[in-house]
Amino acid sequence: MEMSQYVADRERVNEEKIKQDEEILDQFGEYGYGWHDSDAAGEAAQKGIDESVVRAISADKGEPEWMLDYRLKGYQAFLDKPMPDWGVDLSEFHAENFKYYVKPLDKQAKSWEDLPDDIRNTYDRLGIPEAEKKRLVSGVAAQYESEVIYNSIREDLKEQGVIFVDTDTAVRDYPELVKKYFTTVIPADDNKFAALNTAAWSGGSFVYVPKGVHVDIPLQAYFRINTPNMGQFERTLIIADEGAYVHYVEGCTAPIYATDSLHAANVEIVVEKGARVRYTTVQNWSTNVYNLVTQRAYVREGGTMEWIDGNIGSKATMKYPSCILAEPYAKAETMSLGFAGEGQYQDTGAKMIHLAPHTSSTIVSKSISRSGGRAAYRGLVKIVKGAEGSSSSVVCDALLVDEISRSDTYPHVDVREDDVSMAHEATVSKVSEDQLFYLMSRGLEEKEAMGMIVRGFVEPISRELPMEYALELNRLVELQMEGSVG
Repeated sequence: MEMSQYVADRERVNEEKIKQDEEILDQFGEYGYGWHDSDAAGEAAQKGIDESVVRAISADKGEPEWMLDYRLKGYQAFLDKPMPDWGVDLSEFHAENFKYYVKPLDKQAKSWEDLPDDIRNTYDRLGIPEAEKKRLVSGVAAQYESEVIYNSIREDLKEQGVIFVDTDTAVRDYPELVKKYFTTVIPADDNKFAALNTAAWSGGSFVYVPKGVHVDIPLQAYFRINTPNMGQFERTLIIADEGAYVHYVEGCTAPIYATDSLHAANVEIVVEKGARVRYTTVQNWSTNVYNLVTQRAYVREGGTMEWIDGNIGSKATMKYPSCILAEPYAKAETMSLGFAGEGQYQDTGAKMIHLAPHTSSTIVSKSISRSGGRAAYRGLVKIVKGAEGSSSSVVCDALLVDEISRSDTYPHVDVREDDVSMAHEATVSKVSEDQLFYLMSRGLEEKEAMGMIVRGFVEPISRELPMEYALELNRLVELQMEGSVG
């Protein structure tokens, strides 16, 4: 068509309708957290990792020799372990392409006002200071690149003996506690990326809740990558002593760059006798981030561990929150959602290891695939000989929005004891024309009908989140669904 003809045709269209359509599209736009700040520290950082880089990280932090020993052990394991040849395609992953330590500030800020303007503005846009101001959280940690740049906790919790600091501070101020638990749940040589974290870790949260103390309002951590080719390796260690309770919530975002970044966190949790821990993630990395995370909890007698796991962003995710049910009557539950859009592969799931009698676990895994995205459930339930009276239930539900997306299920069930209860069910469904027609016959537009179907599918996960996070999860899913109808 001639350009002049195209222009003439466009002028004949209702200009008000065009304006309305553009306003609607502008509301959704692309990934909403893709801005980046000034980057002097990131530009100065070198790419690649070797023993000298590992030693330099430890020296810059002024760490004791025992922590350097852990780092070097992790680095050697990273070299020795093969690259995973299952799950997501890591053929384009090259360790030398990433920056392993970017220090944005010389010291941690004591207030939001102490931060440089562009960094503070980033967290303002994310709503983190406002959540603290409204007392929606009882403590806040903000990690930017390799360092926690701001950390706070309510004074009344401090008075009860609750510790909520960045893990670097914990190594310095609470060395005996850190030494007692560090790498006891995730060994330095556990897997290739857990080993890489052990070598290059920086930041993350250290939480200790004393016996009988209940932290009723969640602690929140927010992780932000700013530098291109950044590798972020936070190390989180949570200990709930006997009869204690804590809910820890994390969120994460990153800018959009033409090159990839890496997020490889380790999360170790110890749930002592009769304690309860809930760990909630709403992961919304941009689609140039490899998200390769190891999360594991060790649960003692009568303890309860709950993982609530939302995976919306990233280029490729491999994450399987795990529980070792080590003593009788320990309980665990994982509820996860993976959303795979164009160019995304969400390989997620859970692992439940029953080592003692009368332990119980539940896994609920949901995934949504659209625009050629791929989601997979990969899980393990292991019940050893002698764990009589134990029970486990696994439910996997996948929703396909179109004809070109994919969902896979890879369950692994290993039961070595007769006196157990084990259930597994999986469904794959597609949004049908009949469903849309029914809802549209009741007065809904097609987009509204699709949104209602998807929200209903996600609801078992979102109802487990604190209200503001449930709203955010629903909003993120709706944004990702934009363009899936019509």
